[in-house]
Amino acid sequence: MFQRRATLVLVPLLFFTGSIACRKPPTGQRYDLSGKVIAVDKTTKTATIAHEDIKGFMPAMTMEFRVKDEAMIQIIGPGDRISATLVVDGINSWIENVIVTKEGVPDPNSSPAQGTGPKPGDEVPDFVLTNQDGKRIQFNQYRGKALALTFVYTRCPLPEYCTLMSNNFHLIEVELQKQSDLYDKTHLLTVTIDPEYDTPAVLRSYGGGHTERYEAEKFDHWEFATGTPDEVRGVANFFGMRYFHNADTGVDEIVHSLVTAVVGPDGRVFKLYRENQWKPEEILADLKTVSSVANH
Repeated sequence: MFQRRATLVLVPLLFFTGSIACRKPPTGQRYDLSGKVIAVDKTTKTATIAHEDIKGFMPAMTMEFRVKDEAMIQIIGPGDRISATLVVDGINSWIENVIVTKEGVPDPNSSPAQGTGPKPGDEVPDFVLTNQDGKRIQFNQYRGKALALTFVYTRCPLPEYCTLMSNNFHLIEVELQKQSDLYDKTHLLTVTIDPEYDTPAVLRSYGGGHTERYEAEKFDHWEFATGTPDEVRGVANFFGMRYFHNADTGVDEIVHSLVTAVVGPDGRVFKLYRENQWKPEEILADLKTVSSVANH
């Protein structure tokens, strides 16, 4: 019978020789990160880590990080204690120079379950939420328009997660404004997964900042929605969005995936995007396609 033993694995696994002067200077801000691996996704090359305070960047919490080292994503597992370098470079971030200091035992229940999400053609239920103005909204009110929907929470610290989703929606909004006919046939909706903190007032401030109209924003075309925890959970579950509050670190934090959807004017799912690899032009093309189909 084999037993797992605590081991010390040092990464990088490969060492390069040569003059330091020949190397490109590093870019981005670098921070020391230490913590416990909660889950690993080899497909997306990400690891969910319950980390300690990252001095100068964020308090202790549990977040999903992209792992730069290809070999390391195959080595680390739930329960491992690691130290690494967190690199934040513009809208991108990742961890590198990972060192596993203690090998753990996998816990299949430690990560949020991946929702399957709807299939193209599935009808979206008439969910009820509350928008940034405190008004109750229903999904059926968007019938007749192509709807782009994404999920965020305003305190999300990593630039390529919620901030990227909101920045992408801003670019979509700007492009749609240049096409008045398509603009009138579409609508954007951002739903928070942190309803207890993201009140209508918080979303109004956050939304106005991302549309760059601030207090003058009327939110006629791009809305930001919250609701009760059960209302938000219902929408998230339908679209296959996974998230959970982690109280282990003593910080009110949310571990989450990313989901963006395009819903046709008939109220049926047209396309579902997971994670953050999609581009604004893809959503724009989808909105144009479903809008044109509805007119034929």
